[in-house]
Amino acid sequence: MLALIFFRRVSLTRFWAKTRRLAAAAVVFSAAPALAQDAPQALQPGTMAARVAACTACHGEQGRAGADGYYPRLAGKPQDYLYHQLLNFRDGRRQYRPMSHLLTGLPDAYLQEMAAYFSAQHAPYPPPARADVSAATLEAGRQLALSGDPARGLPACAACHGAALGGALPVIPGLLGLPRDYIGSQIGSWKNGLRRAAAPDCMADVANKLTPEDIGALAAWLSAQPVAASYAPEPAGTLRLPAECGSQAQR
Repeated sequence: MLALIFFRRVSLTRFWAKTRRLAAAAVVFSAAPALAQDAPQALQPGTMAARVAACTACHGEQGRAGADGYYPRLAGKPQDYLYHQLLNFRDGRRQYRPMSHLLTGLPDAYLQEMAAYFSAQHAPYPPPARADVSAATLEAGRQLALSGDPARGLPACAACHGAALGGALPVIPGLLGLPRDYIGSQIGSWKNGLRRAAAPDCMADVANKLTPEDIGALAAWLSAQPVAASYAPEPAGTLRLPAECGSQAQR
């Protein structure tokens, strides 16, 4: 039921429209040598910008995020985090058919190159979208993000993702600058087993304690926060995580 709650907002029409865009991008990419004379220098065959054209078709130029509120930002995220997400899509631990299709057969070394490219991009963040929810909902989201709920054994998002919610090297992503629909759907995916990480999967443990109301409040508050110019992952070893996370030992 929760899967329906969090994925209903992304209609089948939008899903297949995006799938067609991905297929079109892949066709253009495969035809790159024939188009070399007409391509801008940055998209000449052999450059990473050209190689990741199928990615930016949905995730936006430089991986700055898609325009439809569902495809997340890739730019500036920790390289190891991006690399392991690519592995997860390729190897079936994370479920989204167009991504799995694009990554099938790609070797680990190439996924590392893709992750390094997007991690090195530093496109500016757009202003946050206004959250059309009540003040009480926003306050509930703020409390969960910054303080958690000790009575339910819920750590704050900031306990793992940093006080500024910018993530931490090498593998913890930032939470700001992400679309509201994306945040809600990904927490729902963890709760329903559609998204997994190496055991012990600490994010799944947290997601399983969240109610639908919690998830809606978190998604609304996080997506409504402005992103400072200095926003960046904290250095490795800065945070003492409140639980053991397998993704930390996966490197």
